[in-house]
Amino acid sequence: MTLAAQLAQRINRISWEKLPPQVVANAKSAILDTVGVMLAGSHDEPTTRLLRVPGVHDAGPCLVLGRAIRTSALNAALVNGTSAHAMDFDDVNIALGGHPSAPLVPALFALAELTEASGRNVITSFVTGFETTTRIARGVNYHHYEKGWHPTVTLGIFGVAAACARLLKLSDSQTATALSISASFASGVKANFGTMTKPLHVGHCARNGLFAALLAQENCTASSEAFEDKQGFLNVFNGPGTFDCERMLAAWSQPFDIDQPGLGIKLYPCCGSTHAAIDGMITLATQHGIRPDDIERIDARIHARRLAHINRPDPKSALDAKFSVQYCLARALLERAVVVDHFENDAFLDVRARALTQKVHVEGYRNPAPDVGDHYAVDLSVTLKSGARITIRQERPCGRTPEDPTPPERLKAKFESCAARVLGSAKAPRLYAALDELEKMSSLRELIADEALRV
Repeated sequence: MTLAAQLAQRINRISWEKLPPQVVANAKSAILDTVGVMLAGSHDEPTTRLLRVPGVHDAGPCLVLGRAIRTSALNAALVNGTSAHAMDFDDVNIALGGHPSAPLVPALFALAELTEASGRNVITSFVTGFETTTRIARGVNYHHYEKGWHPTVTLGIFGVAAACARLLKLSDSQTATALSISASFASGVKANFGTMTKPLHVGHCARNGLFAALLAQENCTASSEAFEDKQGFLNVFNGPGTFDCERMLAAWSQPFDIDQPGLGIKLYPCCGSTHAAIDGMITLATQHGIRPDDIERIDARIHARRLAHINRPDPKSALDAKFSVQYCLARALLERAVVVDHFENDAFLDVRARALTQKVHVEGYRNPAPDVGDHYAVDLSVTLKSGARITIRQERPCGRTPEDPTPPERLKAKFESCAARVLGSAKAPRLYAALDELEKMSSLRELIADEALRV
C-alpha cells in the first residue's frame, strides 16, 4: 500500500468521539490564538499588498477576516493565511519546526462557510490536519528543515489537504489523491524569511491545500506514489536515505501530537527561535534591575540550528528585525517586554535599541550542545560596566511543553490585544467568548456572519 493510502486511512479514522478532552482544549486554544493573530495581521503590509492584486478580492461567499470583504473560498484562504503569519505571532510545534495552525485555520474557516460545518467538525478536522502535518514532519526532519525548505508550508500543505478532506468527508481514495495533488503544490524556501514572501507562503499553502481537497472531491487524478516515487516528494525534497516513512505512520494519535509534544503559543511577535533568549533577558533585567546604561556587552550562546536564521546584527526592516535575536534582546532589556509595536514601521531604527543591539554578541554552542531535544536552550551573559557578570541558562521559552503550558490569562490577553487592533476593545472579548465555546456551534457560518467579526 502506498504512503498516501496509508496516511489516508489514518486520517479518516480520527473522529470527534475519539478526541481526548485535552486534545479538544488544545485545538480550541490553537484556533482561538490563530484567529487573533489573523485579525491583527489583516492590515499588515503583506496582506494589504496582496489585496491590491487584481482578482484576489473578487466577490464571493467567504469572509476576509478584519476586512469588509467577501471573496471566493480559495482567495479567502489565501488572504487569511497570509494575515495569520504576517506578524510571525502564530503558534509553533517542535516536530514540525514551524507553525502548524496558521495554514489550517484559514482553509478550514473558508471551507466551513461553504459547507456550514459545525464547530465539532471543524475541531476534529483541525486535529486531523495538525496530526498529519507533524507526523510527516517526524519522518523528514531535521534534514528537510536544514536543507532550506519552509516546513510550515512544504509539510503544512499535507495537513491542510487532510483537514479539508476530513471536513468534506472524502473517501480514503479521494483523501489519498488530495495528498498526492498536494505534493505538486508544496513550496517555500527559507531564503525568503524576513520578507513579505514568508507570510505569503502560508497564504498559498492554505489556498492550495484546500484546492487539492476540492480537486480530489471532483475525482481529479494524481499519482498514487507521489510521495515515494524516485521523482516524488520525499526523494526530491529530502533525498534518498534522509526520510523514514515508518516514523510518519507509527502510533498515530497515541498520543495526538497536539498533546505530546504539544502546542507552543507564541508570546512574542517575532521568530520563535528568539523567544528563549527574550525570556532569559527579561528575567535577568527584572531580577537584577539592569539598566541600559549599565551594559558593557551581552553574550548569547544559541544552538546553531536556530542561530542560522536569527543572527541578524543589523536588521534592515521591521520584518528583518523579527529575525534578529540581537534586536529582540535589546528590546527585552529596554522594555522588559517585546510587543507588536516594536516591529511596526520604523521602530527597529529606535536609537536606544540600535545602540544596545550593537552590544549583543552571539555564537553557536560549542560541542556538546545542551542535551535538550528542542534546541531552544540559550546561555545569556550580561557584562556590566562595573565589571560584574550576570548569567542565566534558559532551557526553552514559556508555554512550549505540556508541563509548562501557556497560562490561560496570557492567551486571553494576547487574543484580546490582537483582535482589538481591528475590531476594537468592545468586540474582542465577545469574539473570545464565542470561540471559547466553538464545539457548541451548529454552524461556523453563524460565527463568521456575526457582527463580532466585522470591522
